[in-house]
Amino acid sequence: MTIKRDLYLDKLKNHMHNGMIKIITGMRRCGKSVLLFNLFYNYLIESGVKEDHIIAVNLEDVGNHEFRDPQKLYDHICSQIKTNEQYYVFLDEVQYAISKGDAQSDEPLPLYGVLNGLLHKMNVDVYVTGSNSRFLSSDIRTEFRGRGDEIHVQPLSFAEFMSVYDGDKYDGLRDYMAYGGLPQIAFMKTHEQKAAYLTNLFDETYIKDVVDRYGIRRNAAEFGELVDILSSAIGSLSNPTKLSNTFKSVKNKTVAQLTIARYISYLEDSFLIDEAVQYDVKGKKYINSPKKYYFTDLGLRNARLNFRQLEETHSMENVIYNELKLRGYSVDVGVIEKREKSEDGKSLRKRYEIDFVANQGYKRYYIQSALAMPTLEKEQQEQRSLMGVNDSFKKIIIVGGSTMTHYNESGILIMGIHDFLLKKDSLDF
Repeated sequence: MTIKRDLYLDKLKNHMHNGMIKIITGMRRCGKSVLLFNLFYNYLIESGVKEDHIIAVNLEDVGNHEFRDPQKLYDHICSQIKTNEQYYVFLDEVQYAISKGDAQSDEPLPLYGVLNGLLHKMNVDVYVTGSNSRFLSSDIRTEFRGRGDEIHVQPLSFAEFMSVYDGDKYDGLRDYMAYGGLPQIAFMKTHEQKAAYLTNLFDETYIKDVVDRYGIRRNAAEFGELVDILSSAIGSLSNPTKLSNTFKSVKNKTVAQLTIARYISYLEDSFLIDEAVQYDVKGKKYINSPKKYYFTDLGLRNARLNFRQLEETHSMENVIYNELKLRGYSVDVGVIEKREKSEDGKSLRKRYEIDFVANQGYKRYYIQSALAMPTLEKEQQEQRSLMGVNDSFKKIIIVGGSTMTHYNESGILIMGIHDFLLKKDSLDF
């Protein structure tokens, strides 16, 4: 069974024939290849494109090993372009064809030369995928200099996950928060299968890729320990200084702050984690440290911790963050400072946090995540930070469990987590 990925398929359709290389990035096993070689391929065929006008090469396939030589790859593609009609080139896992050299020298033609060369062919539309380990967003910006059009693919959204899930939305969300949204997980039945798959994938693919790419084999143990610390601290404010102190107090090790900052950047570039920066709502300025870190896929995070820390509060917050990013919002952590009086009448400055400030164009939403609000007192506590915002943008509290979507007396939109995740335009209720 193939899971529909209409969000990304529509993006590919909208970027067709734009004179740029469509670069599909994302962590391994998130569905990039299926999107290109199955869903988009079928769309082209159904649109009337001839099969021999789609030149597809999977460079991960050992049968295509010879095409990992960029010059041979380029020659092969050119040999298939036999008319002036429109052709489409699909290259999967292009990092296997990256080599050093200059197109003007006797060295093999480098991959970037191959792709840029294809751009000059007026009847060729180029699409490539690259794994997180050797074909990162930073490489795209450097090598293509404005000629690469990145389409970033995330693991399954909850709505995509539920489209093939055998059960109701309540059990579905429980499993989604435990095992994440990698497509293969959606078809596995037992905890043992899912745990083994995620654990092996994290250790043998993601971590190994980062260690090999950046040459940190000698420090692989401390890098792994940092991953463990970050896994335990999703949704908590942190920075290299705090993490360095954690190494000293918990691990009895000294790891320099610069080293930790570098390791975090490796994880971010590899699409394993993402950061949310603090934003002073009243002062309208960013506070660059500390930050919050969220995992792109909760299943991988949970597997890293052997499924020992399945806190619903932090898991729900991580799921909301990922959904907002998937919908195209830039997401910050809001900070509100208010002056309040203490019991003895003294004026105090208090700092409140808004879980998420989501921005997209002219839109902005202030969002609080609350696992439960069983009492009016708890509701007032959750909305306290939101009430400190003086502008007119919508304020929302997303609640775990089953809650009817409504506005309360303070004008704050209250909605359940299932409605938020399953309804595409839920924030505009």
